[in-house]
Amino acid sequence: MITAERKPIKEIKEMLAPYKKILVVGCGSCVAECAAGGEKEVGLLSSALRMDAKASGKEIEIKEMTLDRQCVYEFIDQLTEVIDQYDIVLSLACGAGVQAVAEVFPKVHIVPALNTTFLGETKEAGLWVENCRGCGDCKLGVFAAVCPVTRCAKGLFNGPCGGSKTDRCEVDPDVPCAWQLIVSRLEDIGRLDLLRKVHPPADWSKQQGKGPRKIKREDQRT
Repeated sequence: MITAERKPIKEIKEMLAPYKKILVVGCGSCVAECAAGGEKEVGLLSSALRMDAKASGKEIEIKEMTLDRQCVYEFIDQLTEVIDQYDIVLSLACGAGVQAVAEVFPKVHIVPALNTTFLGETKEAGLWVENCRGCGDCKLGVFAAVCPVTRCAKGLFNGPCGGSKTDRCEVDPDVPCAWQLIVSRLEDIGRLDLLRKVHPPADWSKQQGKGPRKIKREDQRT
């Protein structure tokens, strides 16, 4: 899932400073799962902004809404009836969601309350870990479902660096050596032969070489 963290309250207040009528919009998918942009976080941030305004003697009006997803137009349409009543929209979505809302309502000022961080998994309550870089050329089938692009500190494709100690990465002793995991898993499933292939350097053009990427599925288009 896409993870994010809330921006410092000072930065948020600076973006909102010229405005009195604020629509705070959350997103009920990825950023809700990582406790950054769901309905609860919308309520907490809105309360903080109201209390700060009251303490500074400023009058503001804040409306709270949470969409199932801010990156899907069908859900964004829920804002149509209310958005023109507000001076600014504070979006608690990932960067994709913020841009999608702005594309639907190009004449409305849409600002982000979150910093989008990475693609990751929920390891345990309150802990999210990056495990995918969205490189556009997935090789998890070769590397025993361990991504060396993301999980190896050096992004090595053809074996370990030799600097790990007791299965820990030399760059950060709190991080497992990705290549130790790869070798152990391939050994467990009897597929060490997969390591005989030499892989060329990553083709980063599949990730970032030609502007925004897109996926087009004709069978899904109407």
